[in-house]
Amino acid sequence: MSRSSATPRSPRPRPRSGSHARPRSRVRLPVAGVLRLGRPSDIWFKPAFSVVAAVAPPNLTLLALGRLDLAMYTMAGSLCALYAHNRPYAARARVLALVVLGMTGGLAVALLAAALTANAVVLVTVGAGLAAVQKALCDATRIGPPGNVIFTFISSAALFAPQTTGQIPGHLGLALAAGAWSWIVGMTPGLLRPHGPERRATAQALDAAAAYAATGGAGEGHARARAAAAAAVHAAWQTLLSARDGVTGRALERLVVRAEVALAAPTDTDPLRLRGWARALRGTGPVPRPHDLVGDDELLGVDTELASPRATLRRRLRPLAPLAVRTAVGCALAGYASLALGVGRPYWALVTAASLYQANVTLTWSRGVQRVVGNLVGVLAFAAIVPLAHLHQAALVFTCLALNFGAEALISRNYWLGSVCVTPMALLITEFARQQDAGTLITERVVDTLVGALVGFVAAVAVTNRRSGDRLDDALTAAERAREGAARLLARPHPAPAELDSARRGLAAALVDLRATADAASGEWWQRALPQERVVAAEQNGHRTLAATVRRQGLLLTGHNEATPEDVRP
Repeated sequence: MSRSSATPRSPRPRPRSGSHARPRSRVRLPVAGVLRLGRPSDIWFKPAFSVVAAVAPPNLTLLALGRLDLAMYTMAGSLCALYAHNRPYAARARVLALVVLGMTGGLAVALLAAALTANAVVLVTVGAGLAAVQKALCDATRIGPPGNVIFTFISSAALFAPQTTGQIPGHLGLALAAGAWSWIVGMTPGLLRPHGPERRATAQALDAAAAYAATGGAGEGHARARAAAAAAVHAAWQTLLSARDGVTGRALERLVVRAEVALAAPTDTDPLRLRGWARALRGTGPVPRPHDLVGDDELLGVDTELASPRATLRRRLRPLAPLAVRTAVGCALAGYASLALGVGRPYWALVTAASLYQANVTLTWSRGVQRVVGNLVGVLAFAAIVPLAHLHQAALVFTCLALNFGAEALISRNYWLGSVCVTPMALLITEFARQQDAGTLITERVVDTLVGALVGFVAAVAVTNRRSGDRLDDALTAAERAREGAARLLARPHPAPAELDSARRGLAAALVDLRATADAASGEWWQRALPQERVVAAEQNGHRTLAATVRRQGLLLTGHNEATPEDVRP
């Protein structure tokens, strides 16, 4: 259901460059609520246990061999276990394999650079370039959390590890071996619950649709609840389309259709019923099969959608160029500043800057605040933990394993809380090769955190993303055209069921993309005024037409099944 961002642009006037061109849209940087804790992820325990299962065997093996100095290379492969936990297992197998290859590729470039030169400025420049590529590829492929940060952490640290060209194949072999073990760890739960990811995605869609239905489509917060429900339904379809697994898949698809019905007609939906289905899906019993589910006609558009062409990687990368430039500039300047201050590990500042960059400046600011707070609390935790870790190398390994678990268990509540565990873990990993002075480590980490966050945010402000306004125009045009296409089908006396179903799903995807693009653009710095009224109108008209397609398809259980002129009129 993914849609290309390269849709035709609407012919709206653009401000001209020169003395008369003035920005008309600025953003406020939030402070309140940035550190507020949220609810933990539904599957927080999966990455938490997976990373422990992936890290422990290689590290304990190296401990037994007396070669903990090689742990950085096995960690490159072990940390791949953090990815793809929300993907169906068929798709997860492919994604995890690509993650392992991508991690090894970045490590190879870093190790080669470290072997060829000891010039710190050159190494920081290479690290910044790698960080930009990793950021762009992770965003374009929508790899999901933890995104590009783990890739950048590994490749940046490897740049400053003493290396010879003859050692590189062996070190890459360790990373690949640990990566293969991570792949096994990630795939093993599928033996017990093969449809777990699809069931969870469907349950989340039903819960979000129930929350919107509870507002009646007009209560307080209904617009936000509608956007959240639409995004959850869209995500569920993406998950199911990547699985397409026989009878179970069809049953789950029909339940997602029920979530779509709630989204289109909240007043005709019972929220308690949707929540009951969601609870059943989170269990281990059979998939609910409500008596009112209609036949396969409601899913005819799924096969059409599977056959539709996907946007190429090159096309998805194009709008991400400003974010890649931000990342490269910010990481390079942060590393150079760290070198100028005489810090021995400039890659910490580089990684701090790389971790900040989000979809817009507002989110980047929030992440910067969270990063600084988490790291400062984390160095205090390190000061308390390090005496225990210094008792024996085994204590060091087990302390890092506990911190790995804590980081993944807490980070979904708020990024800063997870950083409280990540920071001491990163500091302790530097001691795998040799014990170091704790005071020096703490001082350098604090300096690099502050330098990376400050310089990284300044770079985000300096490198503006004017394309966000263009992307919003494109998303508006796509949503309006999808609505017009659906309206034309509704105007026919007997539209083909497959066409109507495909048009409904295409319009829903366009509305989700419009909301996400509008949110990203509204948080961007220093750009022209955004067409907010046009966005609101497009969303209202689009959701009215969605409701009309649902009625026309006969998916509603109550009410009339014919579209009225008001439903399809802009």
